[in-house]
Amino acid sequence: MSGSDILQSGDRAGDPSPGGTITSLHFDPTAPLLDVQELRVDFHTHEGVAHAVNGVSFSLEAGRTLGILGESGCGKSVTAQAIMGILDTPPAKVVGGKVLLSGVDLLTLNEDDRRRVRANRIGMVFQDALSALNPVFTVGWQLGEQFRQHRGLKRAEARVEAIRLLDMVGIPAAAERVDDFPHQFSGGMRQRVMIAMALALDPDVVIADEPTTALDVTVQAQIMKLLADLQAERNMGLILITHDIGVVADVADDICVMYAGREVEKADVYSIYESPAHPYTKALLESIPRIDMKGKQLASIQGLPPNLTRIPPGCAFHPRCGFARGRCREETPPLYTVAPGRLSACHFFEEVLDA
Repeated sequence: MSGSDILQSGDRAGDPSPGGTITSLHFDPTAPLLDVQELRVDFHTHEGVAHAVNGVSFSLEAGRTLGILGESGCGKSVTAQAIMGILDTPPAKVVGGKVLLSGVDLLTLNEDDRRRVRANRIGMVFQDALSALNPVFTVGWQLGEQFRQHRGLKRAEARVEAIRLLDMVGIPAAAERVDDFPHQFSGGMRQRVMIAMALALDPDVVIADEPTTALDVTVQAQIMKLLADLQAERNMGLILITHDIGVVADVADDICVMYAGREVEKADVYSIYESPAHPYTKALLESIPRIDMKGKQLASIQGLPPNLTRIPPGCAFHPRCGFARGRCREETPPLYTVAPGRLSACHFFEEVLDA
């Protein structure tokens, strides 16, 4: 299934669909917009069971941006796919937790209701726009299909909406480019098309999974500014998934750092950048090139993330951690409260703060 297929597969829950049916979902406007509780996802592989997401929890309010950070393979994208309901099952399986959207647990819905929620309530921007977009249809046709299928618009009306969306995301000469195919756009412009597709049906939450991958620095900044501007304009909740801690500095309100399927630190963006409370977060920050480091060797995190089928006992980060002691090798750290609203899964977070 392509990204466009996924994004186009849902009527807004509670609204009449072209087929005339109305869902019975009851969203609570007083509940948190998105509340993920102890989410667990396993993959059954020939090497054993990989615990890709292992008890992740976070919440998101309207108008706020949550950055989910970590190296490749830490469970960021799997978390997003579980929220969207687009995991390949098998080999993946959600084995625990809740995903509450305005009080409705998405994990308990049947597939028809999940399709109605996708795009209308939650949209997703995929990292590889060229793969996500269908190469044999024009971008205007792909954007317009959502309105034809889920709003009952005629072809001409849907085309007008497609042009409006392309113009909204800054595609020059939108009325002329609407009939172009994906390969006729640059990487940055294709990513703008993906953003338009995710926002087409005015969702409450948008998940952007590595939206600036393979783009040059200037285009990255443009895409991030576009997302931030649209998020502020629509007051939607935005989840930004990335391995680059520098990308979210000017965009995120809160940050959740993941390692080996677990959340290891959660805090507001200012606290994370000013004084990280987990050795992994600290190492990520120290690996960012800075102007004042000219002529100095760039710090790096030694070793590799663990195989998720063989996560080491205790703290999964201890083989790579300069703060590790015997306790770290034996006892899995809980999420300690560092300060109100700030958590760290490190037995020695006080030392990390003082380092």
